[in-house]
Parts: sequence; structure tokens; C-alpha cells
Amino acid sequence: MKYAGHALFASVTPFHSVILKGHDRLPQKLLYGNPLKATKFKYFHQKCMCHKESIMVAARYPSPWFSVAPMMDCTDNHYRTLARFISKHAWLYTEMIAAETIVYQKGNLDRFLAFGPEQHPIVLQIGGNDLENLAKATELANPYSYDEINLNCGCPSPKVAGKGCFGVRLMLDPKFVSNAMSVISTHTDVPVSVKCRIGVDDHDSYNELCDFIYKVSSQSPTKHFIIHSRKALLNGISAKENRSIPPLKYEFFYALLRDFPDLQFTINGGINTIDEVSEARREGAHGVMIGRAAYHKQSTFSSPWNLLGHVDSAIYGAPPSSLTRRQVLEEYQLYGDSVLGLYGTKPNLRDVIKPLLGFFHSAPGNGLWKRKADAAFQNCTTVKSFLEETLVAIPDDVLDSSLTQAPVVFSDAFARAKTLLPPPYTVREKELLYA
Repeated sequence: MKYAGHALFASVTPFHSVILKGHDRLPQKLLYGNPLKATKFKYFHQKCMCHKESIMVAARYPSPWFSVAPMMDCTDNHYRTLARFISKHAWLYTEMIAAETIVYQKGNLDRFLAFGPEQHPIVLQIGGNDLENLAKATELANPYSYDEINLNCGCPSPKVAGKGCFGVRLMLDPKFVSNAMSVISTHTDVPVSVKCRIGVDDHDSYNELCDFIYKVSSQSPTKHFIIHSRKALLNGISAKENRSIPPLKYEFFYALLRDFPDLQFTINGGINTIDEVSEARREGAHGVMIGRAAYHKQSTFSSPWNLLGHVDSAIYGAPPSSLTRRQVLEEYQLYGDSVLGLYGTKPNLRDVIKPLLGFFHSAPGNGLWKRKADAAFQNCTTVKSFLEETLVAIPDDVLDSSLTQAPVVFSDAFARAKTLLPPPYTVREKELLYA
């Protein structure tokens, strides 16, 4: 089949295996999609998204040395699909989903829990303060075959930690967290973990952090903690301000490695580049979690393309990738057009395009592309037409070049942190907790 003198992309290709050669190569300035009807696209998507049997086991996945943080309104199904097209090995987290949402949307679970099988390894993060709902939510999530269940004990949002009385506020009640993790673990066969901060308001000493870690790990099956290396302030500041105002204290994280050698710790907070990920691991971190630098630009070196594109080779030792932006967009277009309107009016075009808005950060043509994108939202109804209308702004060499070598951004923050370690958390202090 021909269109405007060019061959169409003939079929849905396997993940990460787009083939472009000879006359089958896509047009230089336009991106055309598969001519399959939308109904067939939706059937294909629903078949993938509604799988109810485990198709992989955890042993087949690389270690969670690198993960993308759960972020509300960011790490949705669309973003995770894009991220997996760029990196095969990064561990992906869902947005936090309240246990009550899962329980009360029992008849509409695919909208909240379904994902394509290519997204493995993937972690479901749930939030809540009711043991019964946490148990029910875990049971309802089991058929979707997540690779880990994570409890949110770190969100400082006023709606969550304030009105909702969960998120980071749970750090003030380690007994409840222990019970919650035991309940979650009882109702699933996959590993469980906790994501928390280093403290809350005035409860910010290293010993108080250790009390939390010790109680939860000793009274539940929890052996993996993701530590956001800032405390949370619940004095009315926003969640965004809580990502910058409280100072980073990496020394608390590295002290946990020293004092709890039998546990696994992933460091989070203020890490924006692949070089910083490598440095944190060289200094002993079991894993590194990156947040908004993996979603949108944080600096010249930390756009999603530049960061995620180097994860497999720099962190997991895979051969350097020959993947291009055009190839990623080809696959994403097929995905995007298959899910538009899958749940009535949702997702709409803006929902699906949102993860792409930082895709060309710092590249030639990015400014013009964004202006064209603003206009395209007014008249385009498909991802295909959106990309056709906007990609004329991006030079071919940007679309077709593979990743350059990851830039080296020197930092000794983690080495310096190890010179500031607080005094050890002693066995005597642990014993006094239960005296």
C-alpha cells in the first residue's frame, strides 16, 4: 500500500525492533502509521492490557539498580510505554493508586491497573491507611501480575498526608506500617517494599529514621526500602516545595547501608544524570531511583531521551543502543492511536501526547516543535496526524541519529556524604524499643 509516494509501515513490529530499510523507510519529515482499523488496534491493546496470567517471573528481570519514581499525573500507562520503548531494563513504577480507588472501582479495574506486558519489570505503588482496603486492593491487583507491590510512606501532598492521613504521615506510625506490609505480603506472592522519606517535621533525627526502618523490617516481610533523602514538611508547603526546600541528607542513606546490612536500600532525591546514578552505586547504593529528570527536563543532560536512553548500556552493561527518536515515535504512535478513547472520552490526544513534550529538549527545532504542538492540539484527532503536522519542525539528523555518549557530569556528593555519617544505630537502642 502506498501513501503520498511512500511505503507505509506495514505491520506492528516487535518491541524495540523497528526495521527501516530501502523503500520501506518512512518519509523523512512525516511519520505514518499502520493502516489497521482502530477497532483492530483496540482489540490488540485490550488483549495485551487485560492479560490475567503471569507471563514472566521476577528471576528473568535485571536487578532494580535503576528505577523511575512513581509520580502522580506523570508515570501513567502512556509514559511507562514510552519509557519502555527507550529502556528495556529500567524498573517502572505506577502512579500511587489509593487502595480505596482500587476497591471501589472493582468493576473498572483495567482503567487503573492494566498495562501492556512489555512494561515488565513494573511495580504497583499503593497508598492508604486502612488494613482491610489494603488487603482487598492487593488481591484485586494480583491478576495483573505486577512484579512488586510498594507502599507509599513518602508523599507529602496536603491531600494525601494532610486530609488523607497516609503517605509520609505513616512514618509517624511504624506499627501500622508493619501491619500494613504484613497484610499486603500475605495477599500477594510478589516482593513488597516501602518508599519513605528520612523524617517528618521535627521527627527528623537519624535514630528516629532507624526506629522506623527497624520496626517495619523486623515485624513484617519488608526487606527493600526506597529512601527519599529529604525529610517532609507538613506545615502547609506544597508537594513541589517539599522536593526542594528540605535539604538533602545523603549521609542518612549511607548510614542505613552501614547499620542495616541485611536490607536493600534504593536512594532517591536530587539525582538527575546517569553519571550521578553510577556514582551513587559506586558508593554502595543497592539501587537508584530518579524522578522528574526521567520525565521532563531538569538540565541539559537529563531529558527523558538523554537519560533513559543510556540506562541499559551505562547501568546494565548492554551494548550501546542504535535506537533513534524516529523509531521510538513510530512505536509510540502505534500504541497511542490504539488507546485513544479506550475508556469513553479517555484517554484523549493530550493525555497520550503529554509524555512526548520533553522528548526533544535541547535539540534543534524543539522550540518550533512545541509551538506547532500547541496548534496541532486544536485540529488533530490522532497521534499519527499530530506527528505528521509537528515533526516538520525537527531536522532529520535529530530524528535519525542514535544516542551520543552520555555526558560526564562530575559530582562527589555521595562520597562527601559518607564523611558525614551519623553515629551508628546500636543494638542496645533497638532492644530498648521493646523493653
